[in-house]
Amino acid sequence: MPVRDERSRPVGRHVHVQGRPVESYPALPPEVARGSVRRVTVVGEEILGRPCQEVTEFGSPELSALIDDMFVTMYVADGAGLAANQVNVGLRLFVYDCPDDSGVRHVGHIVNPVVDLPHPENRRLLDDLEGCLSVPGAGEVVSRTDHAVVRGFDKEGAPLVIEGTGYFARCLQHETDHLIGHTYLDRLSTRDRRDALRQMADRREEVFAQRAIKAAGLGQSISRGP
Repeated sequence: MPVRDERSRPVGRHVHVQGRPVESYPALPPEVARGSVRRVTVVGEEILGRPCQEVTEFGSPELSALIDDMFVTMYVADGAGLAANQVNVGLRLFVYDCPDDSGVRHVGHIVNPVVDLPHPENRRLLDDLEGCLSVPGAGEVVSRTDHAVVRGFDKEGAPLVIEGTGYFARCLQHETDHLIGHTYLDRLSTRDRRDALRQMADRREEVFAQRAIKAAGLGQSISRGP
């Protein structure tokens, strides 16, 4: 999911890491320096349309490296969230660096997440423009609840509960959708989906070029192959 505005990631106070407030935090999470940029999968690729598998091995170097790679890939793509199948790995995992509507920045990862939404009678739905790193250059209005709780684990297997409101709640719902094989396009009417795909066709090369420039700034490159 794309960031709303790069300036909306405050540095310093008002930052929650793995669901907990911290005194200060750098503009770039430390995972960015450790990771390698991966290619972001694009809608139409088979892996984006199938449910991801549960992570069963925690605390492994491979899982830590995947999370590092996902963070730097998300940063290069100007993302607020990124699911594992968006880097061609079919595991239930996503990373995020996203503000809520109160200006609090939320940073972290969650493994095997399950989303809890308010009961329909208590749900407040918000319509807002939504995009996706796997639908480059497109955006459409999507209705989402303004509050979400995601339960899962960190990379070491410790339980996690992440709560979000506003844009961060939207991010949590967007990323958990990915892990069941859905993109935001699946929530659109036929007409709006067609429009989003037209936008992507028109703008994707410009988006790919910007990602390549940002990766080069980190001394990295991005594969264009599947």
